[in-house]
Amino acid sequence: MIVIKNAEYVASAVKYEQYPVGGLPEIAMAGRSNVGKSSLINSFLGRKNLARTGNTPGKTQTLNFYRVNDAWFLVDLPGYGYAKVAKTVNAQWGPMMEAYLKKREPLRAVIQIVDIRHAPSIEDIEMQQWLRTMQVPTMVVATKVDKIARGQWHKQLNVIAKALEIPDVSLILPFSAQSGVGKEELNEALEEILGEGGGLE
Repeated sequence: MIVIKNAEYVASAVKYEQYPVGGLPEIAMAGRSNVGKSSLINSFLGRKNLARTGNTPGKTQTLNFYRVNDAWFLVDLPGYGYAKVAKTVNAQWGPMMEAYLKKREPLRAVIQIVDIRHAPSIEDIEMQQWLRTMQVPTMVVATKVDKIARGQWHKQLNVIAKALEIPDVSLILPFSAQSGVGKEELNEALEEILGEGGGLE
């Protein structure tokens, strides 16, 4: 089990030269705006306001690097698919994300976050296909499970699995930042990805 002893914001970057150096392994979080990405990060790391949350989707417009246990980085990628963000900013995100996902050697995996209440958006589907094409190891986490009845989970997870062409619905992790559902399973998944480099207990 990964025990979070310390977690700190290190850098925000829009280009490759601004990324942290040192080669520590990285896990990136991707998801459309307002999907609960910042809440998931804060919940998982046990910090209330480490990642910025807000009522205005699309606030994360840079790659934000958080160093965990002085052993690895959690990287918050810009939220995608929010129409009210300026077109010039939206146009910058594609190349910025592509440069990171294609070139970043310490990147171990991407956690793609979707909202369990809704069918995946076109952007969600494109992101999943893009990661698959680039052969980036990817895990899908369905957030906000506390917002629907538990009896609806399986139905909604099946909708997500079908849209994202995930062969087994059990590969999608249900998660709630509010109730803590899925936190332990996410910890176990990251432990497996990071191995001895995760700052284990």
